Amino acid sequence: MKLKGQVDTLIIPDRIYITIVLNEADNKNKKSTEELEKILERTLKELNINTEKDLSLLDYNSDFKNYFLKSQDILKVKNYSLLVRDAVTAGKVFKSLEDVGISNVNIEKTEYSKSESLLLELKYLTIKKAKINALKMLEPLNQKLGKAIFITDNNSISNTLQGKVSGIQIRGASSLYGSKASEPILVEFQKIKFQSQVNVKFIIE
Repeated sequence: MKLKGQVDTLIIPDRIYITIVLNEADNKNKKSTEELEKILERTLKELNINTEKDLSLLDYNSDFKNYFLKSQDILKVKNYSLLVRDAVTAGKVFKSLEDVGISNVNIEKTEYSKSESLLLELKYLTIKKAKINALKMLEPLNQKLGKAIFITDNNSISNTLQGKVSGIQIRGASSLYGSKASEPILVEFQKIKFQSQVNVKFIIE
């Protein structure tokens, strides 16, 4: 007897990765990358963000072509990844960085920190559901359900963004950043969908 079971759930992401680009060429006040780094760290600390733990440098790029063209300036670009754990904090980061002249800020992806344990729990519930369905189907036949002799599973996680902008809504600061830039920024995320499917073969006694 072969049965298929499926269970899914929606979870609010608790890991939100924000990419912050510091570029000497595109900041309004023409600050150096080093100055922008200090401003970035100070601003994030004011939001009670642990920069040592949650802020990391992705790469470092110096455009040396400008050195040969201008002979005096090397324009530097630094890319940072910031981890925050809720949409409210993400909104505060967007607004606070814009206020200090850092506007090249984007949401890279969202995750759920306990995804592995959640998928295990869903597998358990899916197999349990398949067994209950099998027992119900055998009741009118006066037959007994035997051992499971074959089990396969398929799990999926969707709406984790992974570089896409779908699944994010940004409201406030005239989205983004118009004449009412003093208003708060609200960042809303689609919930992450976790799904577990199993195929189980039982012996009928």
